[in-house]
Amino acid sequence: MEIRSPRTKEEFAQYYNLRWRILRAPWVHSKEPELDELDENPDVVHMAAIDKGKVIGVGRGQMNSPDEGQVRYMAVDESCRGKGAGGKILSVIEREMAKNGAKYAVLNARENAVNFYMKHGYKIIREGPLIFGCIKHKFMRKEL
Repeated sequence: MEIRSPRTKEEFAQYYNLRWRILRAPWVHSKEPELDELDENPDVVHMAAIDKGKVIGVGRGQMNSPDEGQVRYMAVDESCRGKGAGGKILSVIEREMAKNGAKYAVLNARENAVNFYMKHGYKIIREGPLIFGCIKHKFMRKEL
């Protein structure tokens, strides 16, 4: 397994498709991956776990301010969970944000992912947003 930014159109297509399939498809009826205004920003860090040519995990890092980095869109294929891909992606994103000056990282964790982030040093700060009217989140933070 290799952790790196997607390099080709095919890898980016797999990246966005996995992100959409895990994080959006169960609640959004569109078959197109959802992109936001920062996805094509050159300062955003896109990381993927790639195993035998297949993207099995994804995550994105962005700078919200000179001191604050944010982790977004973390997802690992259901069949590959528990094998370290998510932790490795998270570690690389944090390292890249720290290189860009981030002193801490924040994220909104779905309730079923809170323990994963706590194992990686994040602390719950407060309740996070309610997405799609049903997915509860916790706002979490980690000093880098």
